[in-house]
Amino acid sequence: MASDVGFRFSDLIAGRVTTPLDAKGTFGLTTADGREFDVTVDDTTSAEVLRNLEHPYLDAADHRDDMIRPGQDLFAYGVHAPQDRGWEFDAKRLVFVGRRPGEYRFEEPDWWIHQLDRIAAFYRRAQFGSGPVDYRDYRTVLRLDGRKTSSHVQETDTISRLVYGMASAYMLTGKDGYLDVAERGVDYLREHMRFADPMHDVTYWYHGIEVQEDRPEKKLFTSEFSDDYDAIPMYEQIYALAGPTQTYRVNGDPAILRDAEGTIRLFENHFRDTKGGGYFSHIDPIFMDPRHPSIAPNDARKNWNSVGDHAPAYLINLYLATGREEYADFLERTFDTIAEHFPEDDYSPFVQERFNEDWSPDRGHTWQQDRAVVGHNLKIAWNLMRMNSLRAKKDYRELAERIARRMPEVGSDQQRGGWYDVVERTKLAGDRWYRFAWHDRKAWWQQEQAILAYLILAGVTGDREFLQEARRASAFYNAFFLDHDEGAVYFNVLADGMPYLLGTERFKGSHSMSMYHSSELCYLATVYTNLLVEKEPLNLWFKPMPGAFPDRTLRVAPDLLPQGSIRIESVEVDGSPYHRFDAEELQVDLPDTQDRLPVRVTLSPVSEK
Repeated sequence: MASDVGFRFSDLIAGRVTTPLDAKGTFGLTTADGREFDVTVDDTTSAEVLRNLEHPYLDAADHRDDMIRPGQDLFAYGVHAPQDRGWEFDAKRLVFVGRRPGEYRFEEPDWWIHQLDRIAAFYRRAQFGSGPVDYRDYRTVLRLDGRKTSSHVQETDTISRLVYGMASAYMLTGKDGYLDVAERGVDYLREHMRFADPMHDVTYWYHGIEVQEDRPEKKLFTSEFSDDYDAIPMYEQIYALAGPTQTYRVNGDPAILRDAEGTIRLFENHFRDTKGGGYFSHIDPIFMDPRHPSIAPNDARKNWNSVGDHAPAYLINLYLATGREEYADFLERTFDTIAEHFPEDDYSPFVQERFNEDWSPDRGHTWQQDRAVVGHNLKIAWNLMRMNSLRAKKDYRELAERIARRMPEVGSDQQRGGWYDVVERTKLAGDRWYRFAWHDRKAWWQQEQAILAYLILAGVTGDREFLQEARRASAFYNAFFLDHDEGAVYFNVLADGMPYLLGTERFKGSHSMSMYHSSELCYLATVYTNLLVEKEPLNLWFKPMPGAFPDRTLRVAPDLLPQGSIRIESVEVDGSPYHRFDAEELQVDLPDTQDRLPVRVTLSPVSEK
């Protein structure tokens, strides 16, 4: 079999300019793993500067050669061609991440805010048009341009994820229209997807409802998704809380808190393994039993989603809004469990994600087998660093940093940029890389986990290597995932950044996608970039219901950040300066009024002495 690649092919190179442009139009570009390519440009090579959603194309052709300077980060897409004198790479397109070396456009203070504003506008328009918000018109499945499909199933989790995005958009922009979409969505979830069981004092959420014109709605009790069919999966209950909880941070609606409390009782009474620790992934719908054979192969199983997803989906936000120690305890128990059972250092650099009841690894489960979801490793590192700011433990930080230092080599694309999807957890003898399970595509949500993990690590530790990884991930995401033609972001791209538009991955709305990860990224990238990395102030908006929060105390911490790292700089209530707040405790003493007033809070990083 021939070992040489004897044909031309197009591909992407991401890197930093190391040698300047010479008289032949060639410059040196070094990748993340230190390989240097000679890249040639000519009069057919286009050039542009990274741009945000709904921003105009920034043509850099007339400045291209001046911008190719040592230290400049860019993407070069072109043609590899074997020649008698060796390989040549002719660039056909250059994307500069900033106008000059050391500049990154996504670190501008309003970059992610603008992006979230435009994503929210896309989904508002796609789901409800320009008229009143009516969730009877909501559709889980949306086409690439936002048009609705004929699907009539409204999934609880996708509505909740939309609600999360709209509440987050309000927090960053203060636009009432987004809060209206969020609050109407919460009401719709409560009225149509919720079941409050007074006999057992728990709340659970239907998988969804089937809505067709001139027919009564049909409730779908158990999951319709193939992995979880005819069972009640923990992750669907978890994500049912994501949107309402983020909305609760804004408005303090006591009904949302009651729903969260009832759902947590469901977790404690039916999903929690009180003897072995952690939470089971599924229960059967009749006996509410996690061990019942009817839900095989999910019987008596635990996984990342059932154990760890509480934290990012709702639990951290519930703690931020309430300050209740019981939620801090829940978080601590969760991360102690992760630190104890998930790492397998001697077996694989990737965490173990699926377990039997006794915590022995489950390496034969359906599609996952002994495979790693790269984004879950990054998600664990990100959330360990958040938890470490609440209750610092050596194990949390060490595990987070260990994962973060290992992952680029085994989970990222160090030639093209971006992060892969699912890979084998171990290498075969003689292999250089961990093999792809199915493909080398890159999903939008896994890029989010990388960006947030490395941003918070960089902001907390000050480590420049972590900051560089955050920049690489942010550059790839912003260069290739933003849909400048139709709006919002793509589900998947190919390894070289080209959108992958086949099957369900061509949609902007599906069982897996409904604004949540793209909005969570925008919200928290703004928090981490402004407050931790760039040391810039940040404005957040709230709109409490009169008397909603206990003692009229509004907690405004944007996320779990290091104690004492930020403070309230100023507050406005209904557009006027307001001075009743505790700057260090990040709390506002709300006015005693029956009017619903907007509250704008300016947070600033605390200067290091």
